[in-house]
Formats: sequence, C-alpha cells, structure tokens
Amino acid sequence: MSKPEQHRGRWRPRLDRPALVALLFGLAGIGYRLVLTLYTVPVSNSDEATFGLAALHIGQGREHPVFLYGQHYMGMLESYLAAPLVAVAGPSWPVLRLPMLALYAVFLYLIHRLTRRLCAPWFAAFIVGLLALGPERVVRDQLTVVGGRPEVKPAVLLMLLITVGLAAGTVHRRRLALALFGLLVGLAAWSDWLILPYLAVAGLALLWAVRRELVGWSGLLLVAGVVVGVAPMLWDNLRAAPGDDSLSVFREVSTKDGPLPPWSDRIRGGLLEGVPLAHGLCPVDGCGRWQQWFGLLYPVLLVVAAVLAVLAYRRAARAPLGDRVRPVVQLALVAGAALTLLSYVRSPLAATSPLDNARYLSVLQLSLPAVLWPLWVAAVACWRGTVGALGRLTGALATAVLAALTATMLVITVLFVTTDVRTSRTEERQARELAATLRANGPHEVYGDYWTCNRLVFNTDETVVCGVLDDDLSPGQNRYLPYWRQVGRAERPGYVVEIDSPMERRLRRLLADEPDAAPVRELDGYRVYHPDTPVRPWR
Repeated sequence: MSKPEQHRGRWRPRLDRPALVALLFGLAGIGYRLVLTLYTVPVSNSDEATFGLAALHIGQGREHPVFLYGQHYMGMLESYLAAPLVAVAGPSWPVLRLPMLALYAVFLYLIHRLTRRLCAPWFAAFIVGLLALGPERVVRDQLTVVGGRPEVKPAVLLMLLITVGLAAGTVHRRRLALALFGLLVGLAAWSDWLILPYLAVAGLALLWAVRRELVGWSGLLLVAGVVVGVAPMLWDNLRAAPGDDSLSVFREVSTKDGPLPPWSDRIRGGLLEGVPLAHGLCPVDGCGRWQQWFGLLYPVLLVVAAVLAVLAYRRAARAPLGDRVRPVVQLALVAGAALTLLSYVRSPLAATSPLDNARYLSVLQLSLPAVLWPLWVAAVACWRGTVGALGRLTGALATAVLAALTATMLVITVLFVTTDVRTSRTEERQARELAATLRANGPHEVYGDYWTCNRLVFNTDETVVCGVLDDDLSPGQNRYLPYWRQVGRAERPGYVVEIDSPMERRLRRLLADEPDAAPVRELDGYRVYHPDTPVRPWR
C-alpha cells in the first residue's frame, strides 16, 4: 500500500499510485456523503427518530436499551455511538448521522486493505471507486441510523483481515487479535442478525487458518470475546417473558400469513430487483429492464468466483499458509453472499415487497471484490495479451461488463443528486416547519400516524410528544410507551394528520357534531386539530 521514504532523517510512508487513487476515490465518497449528511439527505423518518430518541435518553442517563424500543431483536449499538454527540449538541439529524459517516469511512479503508491483500492494488482502487458512488438506496443504508448494517460490515472486514494476518504471521499479539475477533462476532450478532451468514463463513475461515492454535488460552479468549460482545442480548433474553425472546419475535416478524409465493417470484424479486438495488444500479422506485442485467449475472459470477478460488487453493497447496489463506477468504466471501441471498429469497417479502426490503441485501457489498474479481482477471489478461483468441473475447466481454457496471452506478448516482435530493429537502423542510410551529404554539401533546410521531418528537427535543394512531384512530405502533401514556393523560390533546388522509377523514366524521369546537391549522401538507374534548374512540 505504501513505500517507506527517508526524509530529513525520518521515515515516512509514501503511497503508491493505486493507493493514492483509492485515497482520492475514498475522500470523494466521504465528502459526497458529508454533504448529504449536512443536508439530511436521504430524508429522515420515525424509524430513525426512534434510534435518535434512544441516543438522547442514553446520553441523559435515562435509559440503557438493549434493543430498539418496541422490539427484541435489533441492537442499539448505533444509538450508543451517537449518544455522546447528541448529549453535547442536542438532537439533530446531522449529529445523529455523523457516526454512520465515520463507519462508512472505516468500511472503505478496510475493504481496500482486504481487497489489496487478496487480489491486486489497482483492483482494490477500482472497488473503492465503485463504493464511493451511491444513489438513494445505497446511501440510505450507509448514512441513516436504522440499525445494523453500517456497523456490521466493517466488523466482518476486520475479522477477515485478522484471519489473513494470523495466517500470514503479520499479527504479533495473536491472543489479543483472537479476543477482538470474538468481540466483533458478538457485537455484530447483537446488532443485526442479517449478518449471521457472513459471521459463519468468517468463523470457518478462522478455524481453517488457526485451528490448532484455538486449543487452549487462545480459544478461551475467542469465546470470551464472543460472550462479552453478545452479553447485552443474552441478558435481555434471559429476562424476557415467554414469546418475547429475540428468536421468537424475529421468527414472527419474518413470516407472513397466507400462502407462500412461488420460488420463481421470490427469486425474481431477489435477483432482478434486490441485487441491483443493493449495489446502486437502480433508483429507489425500482429497476428498469436495462438495469436488471446484473441480477441475472450475479449467480453466474458467484459460481465462477467460487471455482477460481478453489483452483487457486489447489495451486497453492504447497505454498505457505499466508498464500493459501487468500483463496479461502475469497471463498468465504462468495459463500457469505450466496447464503445471504438464499436466506433473502426464502422470505415471502422478496416477492411481495422487493423494493422496500432490498435493504436487507446491502451486506452483499462485502462480497463485491470476490464477485468482480473474475471479471477483472479476464479483462487484465486480455489487455496484456497473455491469452489466445477465446481469452481475448472473454476479456473484452469482462471489460464491457465492468464498464457497464461503473457507468450505470454513475448515472443512477447523478440522477439521484440532480432530481431526488430536491424532493428529500422539501419533505425535510416541511417536517421541521411543522415541528417548529407546534413547539412554539402548541399543542404539545398530540396524536398522529407512525411516520409523523417520533420524527416530530425528535425534531422538537421532546417538547412535543406524540401518541401513534392507526388510520381508524385506534392505538398504533407506539415504540416508546411513556409518550403514549403522557398524551393519554393530556386534558386536551391535538391531532396531527396528513391532509385528506384516512385518519383525517375518520377524525372529521367523529368531530361532525362539534365542527366549531376543533380549531384547525394547515401546515405544509398537515392539518392540526385541537378539539376542546379529546377524541379517543378506543376508550
């Protein structure tokens, strides 16, 4: 990555050209996301606000949640990372998202280091360049505080780098490295269960690399690290009531009533929508046919990458352990992607709601170096002229695929910046104006729908509290019950509803007998009702 250079009696690292290009790509990607963070793009929502409110409570010492309010399976590591900043600067979306930006920077650095050690320097720079791009679907997974994905990806990369370093003998404090490996496993498992396939293959790669070393203190330290990392989840589950444990709750939310969609529909939704969306090849509203080609090619690339890794391992059978670990880790990345994709297409959501649930495939970015490596090898061999006619044809096709992938990601990113950002800014401005008006003029206890409530509470620093109602004005998904109880005790709560929404129509019917007793204000797509007598039909 760098070469030592003596300057005025001191040794300083000097980046080689591929590392310098990767650094420039990385800085561009970080700078681009910093601007988006400062402008709160992508737009905030109540899911993210719930993590923000948890960070506020943690910073104030009021709460120490293990899982997201109202859940028993999504870890709160992101809230703990943001808590010190929120405690100092107060609740704001850029402050809440800054730790996610830092995690993205760590992710870029680690995937560059791993790709460079496994593959080639210029290929590592190319991967960083691709990951620096990002339309709405990609940057939403990277920047918004909605749990799991921003922190588990760097964790897996660091685990694999530890494995490579242990096998190559470049890690000197080996027991400490194994304890760190275990800690990362535990933290990632607590944070987001979607990463379990990658944790499994990373564990197998470590077992292959240092299986003899794990007998004794090293193995005990590894297990101790896992226990420490996963301890919050274990403690919460030991105290959970029957049916409220993480496994039961996760199983319940992962299944849907009714017949399971056929495999063909689930595979189509996973490959043709999920995979391109997760890699930034489509806008957030779905993939056109010209953007679905990567989804069709993806399983083929997985198979080819697996074959190349196996062949490389066989060729290195007599090589030092440090050389043999490279194809093993590449194979682990391929297996992680395959298991993640298989787990996704087993769910009915892959068929019934592929656009909303493509976020669950964002961890496939971890395997991008392994997936694209066969294309890079073929393209380089073609341009160096070291292959025959068939090899040159294959290399030309591989070059075309890499160019098409890059061009598509670039076009979708530019379209996002030039069109979708303005829409996000408008929606964010409306939400902030609503919060400012209610904070200044009241009412301070209101009811609203799920996507209004917690964002409103976060934007007002809990000056306004909100209870969630469904469209029929029955109690909705109230993640933090103290807000619901506080609004329930209010003598004259307000109602914040979107104009002409089902909730507003239902409210107006209930107020029909007293049309003059409910003052109404209209605020950028919302109406605020403040009746003299509370409207609580569920009572």
